[in-house]
Amino acid sequence: MKVASLIGARPQFVKEAVLNKEFEKSGVEEIIVNSGQHYDYNMAEVFFEKLHIKAPDYNLSVGSGPHGEMTAKIMIEFEKLMMEVKPDVVIVYGDTNTTLAGAIVAAKLKIPLAHVEAGIRMLPKDMPEEINRVLTDRVSNFLFCPSELSVGNLKREGITEGVYNTGDVTYDLYLKSKEHFDYSLYQSLKLEDSNYYLVTLHRDYNVDDKERFGAILKALQQLAKESRIVFPIHPRSRKRVEEFGFADLIKDMDVVDPVDYLSLMGLMEHCKGVITDSGGLQRESYFSGKPGYLLMPDPAWHELVTHKMNILCEPDTLLEKIKIGGEYERIDNIYGDGTAGAKIVKILTQK
Repeated sequence: MKVASLIGARPQFVKEAVLNKEFEKSGVEEIIVNSGQHYDYNMAEVFFEKLHIKAPDYNLSVGSGPHGEMTAKIMIEFEKLMMEVKPDVVIVYGDTNTTLAGAIVAAKLKIPLAHVEAGIRMLPKDMPEEINRVLTDRVSNFLFCPSELSVGNLKREGITEGVYNTGDVTYDLYLKSKEHFDYSLYQSLKLEDSNYYLVTLHRDYNVDDKERFGAILKALQQLAKESRIVFPIHPRSRKRVEEFGFADLIKDMDVVDPVDYLSLMGLMEHCKGVITDSGGLQRESYFSGKPGYLLMPDPAWHELVTHKMNILCEPDTLLEKIKIGGEYERIDNIYGDGTAGAKIVKILTQK
């Protein structure tokens, strides 16, 4: 059996790390294609090095650009490659432009398509990531869901065939990688246990809106007077800080370049809480038992808000909700038992 896995952004590298190992165990030939959507070294190539993933067989090197342009470039190059490689299955992950491009190409070429992390739904419906995931689910033959809720989301939309609740592959990776978490940045910044917040921001509705982004940074500036703020800054966010003249708002924070997964998890393990608009970090905060304060209009992972492990915030309520805190209600096994990758490979190889 030959599978082609298309990746191109941090969350996909993380998921690929799990499936790659499972494919190797099962003797499946896997062709890894890196779209190059995230071209910054710390956000892309370092994952192959640190997570010991097989190096990509092909690099499309599309780089950044407007959504339509980026998606089109990936489609053009990926279609050429798939016509040459002729895989039995194409695998796409999550909700990026890379995901949608791969899904359209596979569907048009009539290659069975597997979507890892299917069934996630969140507002606003016009958010690029939401558009990507919904359209991908519509053309997928294998929909691998991380939870019962995501299975239910698909059912409400009339999608019931080829749907599997496998659990979340990122939980697999978290458990397998825990002993290898990198605490060097925690040590070099001279951080103290439970005395800092870990912050990530990258969504267009947060950082592209000058007024909203400014309000978020002002709230964080206030929080920095009481607790240290560690802010691995996304290239998009850094660009907006420069463009909007917000340098003074982040001068009291520990602003660092984007970090690899093992370093990010090392920072997570000792933090007081997580402030983020990342769906990935939202559930990684749950894995590590840290409260997550979400600067999102709607969470990707509703279960965590329902059980008070994540708290939805707006820029003007962030400080208040952090001060109030909440009753952290830990519910185990929401996203499976750490064997999602093995389940996915078993399903694919039995078809």
